[in-house]
Amino acid sequence: MTVPALGLGTFRLKDQTVIDSVRNALSVGYRAIDTAQIYGNEADVGQAIADSGVPRDEIYLTTKVWITEFKRDALLA
Repeated sequence: MTVPALGLGTFRLKDQTVIDSVRNALSVGYRAIDTAQIYGNEADVGQAIADSGVPRDEIYLTTKVWITEFKRDALLA
């Protein structure tokens, strides 16, 4: 997969706002979504992706791991 030239950043987007933003971005053709543990919105981003109808293998999803979460058990969660 090639990294798309444009993507949606989700910094500071929470709850229904991030769900709607991701869903709308995917519906107009975006295929790159960026999030991070520190944003506190990974579950909502995942929900929006799952609900979008866009096959997961067509989406380039990035997230960042916060420095306190580098331990194996914390990372897996």
